[in-house]
Amino acid sequence: MNSTHAAPSDRPHFKHWPRRLPHSIPLPETTLWHNLETSAQRYPHKAAVVFLGTTLTYAELLDRVLRMAAYLHGLGVVQGDRVVLSMQNCPQLIITHFAILQLGAVVVPVNPMNKAEELKHYITDPDTRVAVTTADLAADMAAASNALEPALRLAHLVTTHISDAFDLSVTGSDAPPAAWLPWLSARHAAPALAARAGCAESLVHTWPEIMGLADADAAALVAVLPAHAAKPLDLAILPYTSGTTGLPKGCEHTHRSVMHNAIAASLWGNGSAAGVALLVVPMFHCTGLISVMHTSILQGASLVVMPRWDRDFAGRMISQHRVTHWTNIPTMVMDLLASPNFADYDLTSLLNIGGGGAAMPAAVAQRLLEAYGLVYVEGYGLTETAAPSHSNPPDRAKQQCLGIPFMSTDARVWNPETNLECEVGEQGEIIISGPEVFRGYWKRPDATAEAFIDFDGKRFFRSGDIGRMDEEGYFFMTDRLKRMINASGFKVWPAEVEALMFKHEAIAEACVIGARDAYRGETVKALVVLRGTHKGKVSEADITAWCKDNMAAYKVPKIVEFIDALPKSGAGKTMWRALQEAELAKAI
Repeated sequence: MNSTHAAPSDRPHFKHWPRRLPHSIPLPETTLWHNLETSAQRYPHKAAVVFLGTTLTYAELLDRVLRMAAYLHGLGVVQGDRVVLSMQNCPQLIITHFAILQLGAVVVPVNPMNKAEELKHYITDPDTRVAVTTADLAADMAAASNALEPALRLAHLVTTHISDAFDLSVTGSDAPPAAWLPWLSARHAAPALAARAGCAESLVHTWPEIMGLADADAAALVAVLPAHAAKPLDLAILPYTSGTTGLPKGCEHTHRSVMHNAIAASLWGNGSAAGVALLVVPMFHCTGLISVMHTSILQGASLVVMPRWDRDFAGRMISQHRVTHWTNIPTMVMDLLASPNFADYDLTSLLNIGGGGAAMPAAVAQRLLEAYGLVYVEGYGLTETAAPSHSNPPDRAKQQCLGIPFMSTDARVWNPETNLECEVGEQGEIIISGPEVFRGYWKRPDATAEAFIDFDGKRFFRSGDIGRMDEEGYFFMTDRLKRMINASGFKVWPAEVEALMFKHEAIAEACVIGARDAYRGETVKALVVLRGTHKGKVSEADITAWCKDNMAAYKVPKIVEFIDALPKSGAGKTMWRALQEAELAKAI
């Protein structure tokens, strides 16, 4: 264990630390791949993944992972290569994720809502030659690749249909909602898919040709699969996060940084092989990928997977499969409780419920406590910290609170002007030191250097979030240092949205700010200055429609307002903060 991160023993939160848990944990000298391999050896016949009426045991999951690893190896993927993985939650995502890890390669999880213009960066920045996605997203991925210089394009595009994982005739409680059926049942044969994607048929590989091999042929492929050779400090996952400078940055997470949070989350939430987790938060995000998926695989627990949110389907899954652990965003809980069918669902199996991304309203948390004895456990973390760096102890949670520093983690509230730790109750920047903190930004030594400070003899990550700590050592968010919009837990970085909007021929200038939203908490608003040649010819609705075609849905400005000019500083910079403050003042 790297003990240099652990918080000093006199930190106030240790007075309220769960007696059942150590302050810090030793980490194994194994990799994330070994977690699946070990669980499959321990629980070969136990349900690993439950998806729309189909169940994969741990032995079946391992078999499919090895088939995929062998196939990717045949396409030239070797240790250290980066592989883009973009799809909604489904068994294929889990299978491919672990296949990449088996090869010692690096998973680049990409939000499936991204459009072609956005996807270019996820191909070029990590220097990837292979992408794995679903058929409904393949055209955008191929269009992104085809728009690049030949030397930068994808060499292989592996595709699957969501319905490759289940029987479309499934009935009963496991049957998917009717609204999902057109999306789930849409099929594209390889030639049609290649034509639709605008690339050579030889470059497109489909799930049936990978998984449909006879057992003998699959065994022959697996026989020549290289032995897993990755080490704990090798790069494992490269999730991207945006910021103040437009293009997203890759966060270098090793097997060890992810392993820490998988083990810590398991201990924190009383996890075991008897657990059943509802996996509905997306796996392109660290919360779904690490706090739910990797944590459950480590335990040998069962995952009930939902490809997208539907409140009544979630209620049915919790009831039927006796879900014990549900990590979510608060709006999901609010939506489920508001269902007219809520009385039909049995939530008594839930032992642990919580999440982050937005504060849980006190009234909703109180309803869970009174009706089910459930304490909603809020946490806090960033892509750079592999999801949680803080969490409320389930044994002693506070509402609308980030929690206390996670296991093995030291966190402070720091004054960047004095370089001193803030007093109790005083606002400052939250800084974090722990084994879950990322190694640095991919290809961005400048950004990495700016993101870290040396403080109290340790290396701390600057979160960019402003908070305070109470007398018991619990942290609370009060503001943001970085310019960011939080819409139902989705982080929207204005600079990235602006950079995309500037590609519209009618837009001379744009400033993106947050506007209050009763349901999402915040929503995206764009203040747009049109070019003189386009005034009166382009409407706000036209801009919104263009944005829907060119960026992920959660980034699309829900409000577009045309203005004559943006306020500028003496240095010519847009005064976005003044616009943001004026917008927030409207809602008071």
